[in-house]
Amino acid sequence: MADQVLEELPYDELRERAFAIAEDRHDIGFFFDLLNHTSALNATASEGGSLGEIGGSITEVVAATRAVFGTDGVGDLEPLFRARFATYIREHETS
Repeated sequence: MADQVLEELPYDELRERAFAIAEDRHDIGFFFDLLNHTSALNATASEGGSLGEIGGSITEVVAATRAVFGTDGVGDLEPLFRARFATYIREHETS
């Protein structure tokens, strides 16, 4: 897929494609990186929590990330995440 086309996809589709690839690859680091750029991670830390308390399995981390990146979007940070999703797809999607 051409570079420009990825950025033109609807945000939800771009997010789901990136999430599906990361989930297939068991790339927990991708999900932690996304959470690291949201207020959800800061809220967890300020309540005495840690990433370890989110859950130990990839399934739990994906579910937590999906909740944060739900259909309401991520507001002003959408361009950042749109670029991150497109980059991740380019780097890891198999042809």
